[in-house]
Amino acid sequence: MLFALALTVVLALLAVFQIALALGAPLGRFAWGGQHRVLPAMLRIGSLVSVLIYALIAVLGWDRVRAIDVVPDVVAQVGVWVVFAYFVLGILMNAISRSKPERNTMVPVSIVLAALSFLIAMGYGELAMAARG
Repeated sequence: MLFALALTVVLALLAVFQIALALGAPLGRFAWGGQHRVLPAMLRIGSLVSVLIYALIAVLGWDRVRAIDVVPDVVAQVGVWVVFAYFVLGILMNAISRSKPERNTMVPVSIVLAALSFLIAMGYGELAMAARG
């Protein structure tokens, strides 16, 4: 369960960041390729969509460790592997960004998210839950 909690905390921090971007905060150099100081309208919408995706990912993580039961087990199991692949792709995409601030910030964040989702996908959080009770 600790891995799902850590995943949720990192995603929540990213959600706050994305909401700030959507509201016009001048932090665009850290996201979406880093080409805009303040994001244009379409990227602001993309930031809001990202928040929804983060929420879905958190639900899948919690479901996979059996802390909640929202989706069928097979959906949570496969879904978390898809999430892992998404974060691995995120590592690669952020690593090739033209924006140095984005590379320096988002590559490590993506690595942490990939590692946490991998551990959850492998069932380590589920095993901890089963051991407790």
